[in-house]
Amino acid sequence: MKKFFLYFIGLIGILVVLSLILTLMDEKSSSGQKIAIVTVEGAIFKSEDVIDEIKEYRDDDSIKAIILRVDSPGGAVVPSQEIYDEVVKTVKVKKVVVSMGSLAASGGYYISAPATLIIANPGTITGSIGVIMEVPNVKVLMEKIGIKSEVIKSGKYKDLASIFRGIGDEERAILQDTITDVHDQFIQAVAKGRKMPYEKVKGLADGRIFTGRQALKLGLVDSIGNLEFAITETGKLAGIKGEPKVVSKSDEKNLFHMLKNKVSLIATEIYSPMSLKYMVGY
Repeated sequence: MKKFFLYFIGLIGILVVLSLILTLMDEKSSSGQKIAIVTVEGAIFKSEDVIDEIKEYRDDDSIKAIILRVDSPGGAVVPSQEIYDEVVKTVKVKKVVVSMGSLAASGGYYISAPATLIIANPGTITGSIGVIMEVPNVKVLMEKIGIKSEVIKSGKYKDLASIFRGIGDEERAILQDTITDVHDQFIQAVAKGRKMPYEKVKGLADGRIFTGRQALKLGLVDSIGNLEFAITETGKLAGIKGEPKVVSKSDEKNLFHMLKNKVSLIATEIYSPMSLKYMVGY
């Protein structure tokens, strides 16, 4: 029984080594035929991680194109602009294809606009080209419970948009001018990225949303399809013959994780009901 156990352990070791060799050979053989997926998921409140991924893949000669998988309702202005700028830099070097998930609206559309190709699902919610600022007003509530805010400031507008007193006409005009300017930046970015006339984009930039199918008719996206379709189209754009190898950060694992996964897979196969019955002598 002891010899059988040692034989069994040795067999597992051989299978693990063979699996690793095959994996490394596969990676080597597919070198230069890869596309990378960068995922932007959830609200966009920071840009560093996405930018780092895009830059890494842009500088990697084995990566022939990048898919930006967007599933986001939007977020803050500056992070969206920073990702937009990085996409603009990248399309000059490599093809960047956006694959829209369930939602690619507002900032999610902003970062998509400069891509080489935008692909949406027919039911994707996109658009929402607009800017919003919401300021709570607790003045009435504070008066009811007898709380008063005392303010000491260095300038007339230093407490602009204070939640404790509401917004006056002058302040509203200042804030509206700011929002209008940011909105104009959004329109210009979309017009430049999509190579569309400014006035056409402006006519769509009232905050309304569109389905992927509606967006296609309006010229806001280029094609309808899912992620698999996007992978196929990206491979064609990149000039990759055959099925491209797809990589992403979630797939990049060190040797320990690779070994762990291979052992788990082998163990799953060996400890099937029939094999287990044989091993324990049933």
